[in-house]
Amino acid sequence: MEALDHALRNISLDHWVHHHFRKHDLKVEVLRLDKIHPEISGNKWFKLKYYLQKARQQDIQQLVSFGGAYSNHLLALAAGARMAGFASLGLIRGEEPTNWSPMLISARKSGMDIRFLSRALYDRYKHGDLPMDLEGVQENALLIPEGGGGPEGVRGAEEILSTVDIHPYTHFICAVGTGTTLAGIINSTGSHQKKIGVSVLKGTTGWEPLNQDWVKNPTKLDNVQMIHEDHFGGYAKYSKVLLDFMNELYKTSGIPTDFVYTAKLFYSVVRMAEMKSFLPGSRLLVLHTGGLSGNDSLRPELLEF
Repeated sequence: MEALDHALRNISLDHWVHHHFRKHDLKVEVLRLDKIHPEISGNKWFKLKYYLQKARQQDIQQLVSFGGAYSNHLLALAAGARMAGFASLGLIRGEEPTNWSPMLISARKSGMDIRFLSRALYDRYKHGDLPMDLEGVQENALLIPEGGGGPEGVRGAEEILSTVDIHPYTHFICAVGTGTTLAGIINSTGSHQKKIGVSVLKGTTGWEPLNQDWVKNPTKLDNVQMIHEDHFGGYAKYSKVLLDFMNELYKTSGIPTDFVYTAKLFYSVVRMAEMKSFLPGSRLLVLHTGGLSGNDSLRPELLEF
């Protein structure tokens, strides 16, 4: 874990220069959490940190969590468990495919035991206690919620902005899946600073998918905005427009994105700038939360990076 701690001290803060921002007098910077680690990248290390600490304190030997076949969370958990000396078990939504995804293959190489669950069983277990007779689950296993959501995940996410001086920024913007990272950002920034969450899920409304119970000071929600229209069809869905945007972004800025989370985030920031959603002189910090390995599910010729 020392290598990760060293990487955290070297997170880069990249200026995102774009004509949409320049003409509206906006300064936009990107916190490159994707550079932390090739497997435990982005926000994953922060969300897992206190689960690992809890496992050590309680002398737990196995970490168990949930995810789909392309879950960055499970890939990070497998690597983190290996590095910290824990066994790990990934419970995968859906029947076992003929060909495993690159993510599952990498997780298994890191030592993760893989079990496939029917969608009905998966949905039942991810919201409650696992039966100890489920194959592969040890008696004293630590169950980590899907995506690392929960109090420990939020606590870790609260430390993301400890890597930068937050005071100059007027806005903090991140993609939202479980809402864990957004909750951490809300808790760790001032009430006067605006937080914007871009939902990557279809059908969310209001504060969804943010869990309001994770926000320590409810009055901070007055300065939180959720964006629901840039999901491109739903979780892990994409279109040619999004892929073209990803390629253009990389060519002009050198910033790679993934189609599940960060591409939708960056697209939304540009769209909001064009709509004059930010006052002139605003200074935005965009959180690149990693997940680039998710692009392994795309045909290689679709992306130019």
